[in-house]
Amino acid sequence: MSRHDHQRLEDILAAVEAIRGHLQRGDLTDGLIFDAVRARLIEIGEAVKALPAELLAQQPDVPWVQVAGMRDRLAHRYFDTSHAIVTATVEQDVPELERAVLVLIRSTEDA
Repeated sequence: MSRHDHQRLEDILAAVEAIRGHLQRGDLTDGLIFDAVRARLIEIGEAVKALPAELLAQQPDVPWVQVAGMRDRLAHRYFDTSHAIVTATVEQDVPELERAVLVLIRSTEDA
């Protein structure tokens, strides 16, 4: 894994931590919190798009294509963004994504 790839994985972790911080200030019914979380989800998707497929294939349980696709939807179709989908993503998918990214980082550090 290149240094650049490692930085992208770190960017994902930083965005996950920022999402947690935003949610400590309020919930997704607050428009400002929702917008901040949405921006971080866009960052996550952008970082995933920049990672090589062979690296992402090491964690096949994560739907990487959908993560990247959500970035496009959030960035370009923001008026159609469903609070329920963002809430489910944050509650269910982001923790799974974080675990997978930590595994990828650890596996490359051990190599």
